[in-house]
Amino acid sequence: MDPLRRSPSPCLSSRPSSPSTPPCEMLGPVGIEAVLDQLKIKAMKMGFEFNIMVVGQSGLGKSTMVNTLFKSKVWKSNPPGLGVPPPQTLQLHSVTHVIEEKGVKLKLTVTDTPGFGDQINNDNCWDPILGYINEQYERYLQEEILITRQRHIPDTRVHCCVYFVPPTGHCLRPLDIEFLQRLCRTVNVVPVIARADSLTMEEREAFRRRIQQNLRTHCIDVYPQMCFDEDINDRILNSKLRDRIPFAVVGADQEHMVNGRCVLGRKTKWGIIEVENMAHCEFPLLRDLLIRSHLQDLKDITHNVHYENYRVIRLNESHLLPRGPGWVNLAPASPGQLTTPRPFKVCRGAHDDSDDEF
Repeated sequence: MDPLRRSPSPCLSSRPSSPSTPPCEMLGPVGIEAVLDQLKIKAMKMGFEFNIMVVGQSGLGKSTMVNTLFKSKVWKSNPPGLGVPPPQTLQLHSVTHVIEEKGVKLKLTVTDTPGFGDQINNDNCWDPILGYINEQYERYLQEEILITRQRHIPDTRVHCCVYFVPPTGHCLRPLDIEFLQRLCRTVNVVPVIARADSLTMEEREAFRRRIQQNLRTHCIDVYPQMCFDEDINDRILNSKLRDRIPFAVVGADQEHMVNGRCVLGRKTKWGIIEVENMAHCEFPLLRDLLIRSHLQDLKDITHNVHYENYRVIRLNESHLLPRGPGWVNLAPASPGQLTTPRPFKVCRGAHDDSDDEF
């Protein structure tokens, strides 16, 4: 037998790998693990972007909660007693800060919605919010379809919307239900019970169970969605979070001394409510969900599901030019298209590529 005509090694086979293909036996290290270091260095240079929206009635502590989440003065709240009149119409205000921790830079954009639900007639008060969210999708799409586009498209899409439920102790209001039904098809929604210190522990738990029943009854799918659990570990972690949603939270941006240690909390005549103490409120669960465990997943679902749904609908509305495939004449979206609810489709697996973030 000709020694130059050996049988091909399984390691050099041109057959594409699949989950059923056994791993190739290696004779020594080649440095594949260094890919993680390369990605880390590249990500550290570029930094990260995270866009969050807070929605709720005035006086529920939205600004304070954002400051507590990121332990910085992200949003300046109006001190009580100044007599600042509430806005007559719903207005959206955005502020952007760059936060750095241990060399990691985060470009944080917070969008507030003062005036939501504060009017006597709240018909279609959600239109400006839905219009703003879809406007960011449209802006990203218009940059993406350019023949010569930027290497890094600025991402202003809303990755998460924290919805503040007033602590009534009863159930979701009709306004909450109508808005959440529209909102969950457009963006990742995390509902929280605002100012939870106004409820007893028993009232808080009963209120949570009634809200969960309302969400199931009206088919409101809040984050983390069950259909996006990728493996058994995700399913276990997200099941625990789903059982605690909506989180009962308390916000505070002032520090107090408790037993010789400095803690974030609210001082009352009964004592100090520690916002990072699970025995007092569930703020740590909200912080871990938004920052420590699910931040990247929020961005992935925004890109691969919500934005993809918007992109598919907008491209289907266009028509092909006679220049051949790939040429799309896409006019900017009209205001009516931005506020129209869209059908919810699961498209996560179509573009599940981690390289899109770098």
